[in-house]
Amino acid sequence: MDRFNEMAVFIRIAERKSFTLAAEDLLIPRSTVTNLLKRLEQRLNTRLLERTTRQVKLTHDGENFYERCTRLLSDLDEMENLFSQTSPKGVLRVNLQGTLAKFFVVPFINEFLAKYPGITLHVAEDDRQIDLVNEGVDCVLRAGELLDSSLIGRRLAALEQVTVASPDYLQQQGVPKTISDLKRHKAVGYSLDAKSKPTELDFISSKKQISIDLATSIIVAGADLYTGAALAGLGIIQVPRYRIASELKAGVLQEILPDNPPPVMPVSALYPSSRHLSSRTRVFLDWLVKRFQQFPHR
Repeated sequence: MDRFNEMAVFIRIAERKSFTLAAEDLLIPRSTVTNLLKRLEQRLNTRLLERTTRQVKLTHDGENFYERCTRLLSDLDEMENLFSQTSPKGVLRVNLQGTLAKFFVVPFINEFLAKYPGITLHVAEDDRQIDLVNEGVDCVLRAGELLDSSLIGRRLAALEQVTVASPDYLQQQGVPKTISDLKRHKAVGYSLDAKSKPTELDFISSKKQISIDLATSIIVAGADLYTGAALAGLGIIQVPRYRIASELKAGVLQEILPDNPPPVMPVSALYPSSRHLSSRTRVFLDWLVKRFQQFPHR
């Protein structure tokens, strides 16, 4: 078991590029991390990591050993799950898109923790595309099309979307009856990067997707800001229906162009292809699948 512990520590150092961060992730002293790595290198009679004051990186032998270690530990974890009735234990680090966390995860998280009391969840909220390996994250929950091919995606749902604006905005600018009517309208821009072009509005017409680039007077970088800007009468937005169900019911937002809805929004859980999938991550992914299956607007 000491050898497996050494390999697990080595993998975490390699992924985090830091002895200190690896120790924090594994909840062990930094001195223990250092000693385990030294012992591993002495036994193998090779240097696995190059250490400088600024960074830690794999040597050529380290790269080869890392690939074999990840496969071996993955096979070991899978084999233990087949024969062991032990519940997963340890810290599980997840990064969740904010509104998905608010509606689908946090209200029901006691259910997961009650089933797996040995797991401690460390939850961060983000919309950005993060480096899971370097940031020590086990999995993320994201909405939208998958862009990063270095990650493995597990599709959880396809959420119905709507196009909406505030009654005040529509009273001033008019209610568009067709897609061509949008030419005189404004959209609330959405972009996580200030240097990137805001996302376009997408519609389904005659079973084809049409993208419309509207003028905008404001660009936001957050889901709540996006809805808030529409509520303030700053333009048209497209969001999953679940997110604004109460606003639609209250009449503070109004659906437009219902015959030309936006395409559905995919929701996926992502994890690194280079890292073995721990039993903690596996049971959390399975739980997420069930959570989204129970939601009516999929």
